[in-house]
Amino acid sequence: MGDKKMISRRILTLIAENSKDVAKRLAGEFGFSRQTANTHIKALLENGLIIAEGNTRARIYSLATTNEQSKLYQLSGLEEDRVWLELTAPVVKDLPENVRDIWRYGITEMVNNAIDHSGSPFVFVHITRNALYTDCWVMDEGEGIFLKIQKELGLYDPREAILELAKGKLTTDPKNHTGEGIFFTSRVFDQFSIFSGKLRFVHTNSQIDFLIEDPSDKQGTHVFMRLFNDSDRTVQKVFNEFAAPEDYTFSKTVVPVRLAQYEGEKLVSRSQAKRLYQRFERFRYVVLDFEGVLEIGQAFADELFRVFSTEHPNVELTSINANKMVTQMIDRATSKRER
Repeated sequence: MGDKKMISRRILTLIAENSKDVAKRLAGEFGFSRQTANTHIKALLENGLIIAEGNTRARIYSLATTNEQSKLYQLSGLEEDRVWLELTAPVVKDLPENVRDIWRYGITEMVNNAIDHSGSPFVFVHITRNALYTDCWVMDEGEGIFLKIQKELGLYDPREAILELAKGKLTTDPKNHTGEGIFFTSRVFDQFSIFSGKLRFVHTNSQIDFLIEDPSDKQGTHVFMRLFNDSDRTVQKVFNEFAAPEDYTFSKTVVPVRLAQYEGEKLVSRSQAKRLYQRFERFRYVVLDFEGVLEIGQAFADELFRVFSTEHPNVELTSINANKMVTQMIDRATSKRER
């Protein structure tokens, strides 16, 4: 029949995915009767981990909130550790150590960003937990992260700021910050989003980055973080993924190329390539992820894989998830470099 803990975990996941026909879907997966499936679901109901609405045939389930805290903090004189210790640590105190470490890292990094960069008079932090995962929002009403980066870096479009964030090593205050906080925070969580203005940057644990046009037009910067309560990820493991073996420094980045491709555009020009490889020289290894990019132009490929590589021989460019058309264009550019 299967391990009860595993079955309970699967029920919670099924509910998170789709609140309807949970018993039918569970029975189908595990090969037992609807009655047995309902027995497992009933146990979670009795323990207060899920909520049911409606009659038996059309019953809809949802994950019950087991702990929730929120507070508005004045940023003047605030220390990020205070937010962690008094508000968020109590919510995750009984979770595995690696999960608590991730939450400590993410909360303190994002609150510190609000303190040092937002220009907002306050930050609002809201954390909520259920039996499957924990969510947290860190929200301010400052200038907005994408607009601030656009101004500081002299970018043409605020959407370019999202591409720069995805690369890492980006800060508008290099004297006091390394520019690693958002990059690594986005990668230690199962889901990470930044909402600001009409733009939304999303990173998932499958290392998928994407940009969404958000019609809600949020003032300031709203950061969302989600982590499964039984995650086996560790902060150190994520750090190591982007470190050079010889010196353990942040010297590798994975760049989602499609973030350089605005809606309706194709990556064909040298100027697009130049925007893409801006700040690549700060890394030793750059992995270009072409997921979602259907084709690239000759000038784009030549500028990136021949011109840049020739001028920066210490930066190693590699590509992943490139289709046949993209691969052919890359090969054409690199063959010219090697002549």
